[in-house]
Amino acid sequence: MAGVNPLIAQGALNRVLTSIVVPSYPQLSAIAPNMSKSLVQLTFDGPFNDQIGTATGIVNSPLPYVMGQLVVSLLRSQLVSGLWIAQAQTQSILGTVTAYPDSPVFPAVSLTNCSITDIDPGAYDGQDPTVKITLKGVFYTNATLWSGAAALA
Repeated sequence: MAGVNPLIAQGALNRVLTSIVVPSYPQLSAIAPNMSKSLVQLTFDGPFNDQIGTATGIVNSPLPYVMGQLVVSLLRSQLVSGLWIAQAQTQSILGTVTAYPDSPVFPAVSLTNCSITDIDPGAYDGQDPTVKITLKGVFYTNATLWSGAAALA
């Protein structure tokens, strides 16, 4: 019916749900109270599917993975940020890291073969307590490729 507001509930975000879990190094896991206001940012690098041009259209070529990146904004005023520096000095490869979002309806995302790629301790100026930890790893896509059941028509 045109012009009628469907009154769809928009949901809510709950920043205290945000966390990261590092099973191989549980001391590195962090919850919202360990983080600055920007919490965690997740991005994917590259397409989930290549579309290859042909003479009359395209051929789809699903990729089995993309690289994922997590930027975790920890508080320099808490012990966990120092543990990350120590971890980078000892072993930067972490294994699987799972990020839990600020919404109970959006799924957690795991990156496998994850490693620490950058640590930005921020300015030591007494104004911003943020230490940005950058993690990169593999996010698997298009799981049906492995079963041979992918319908690519």
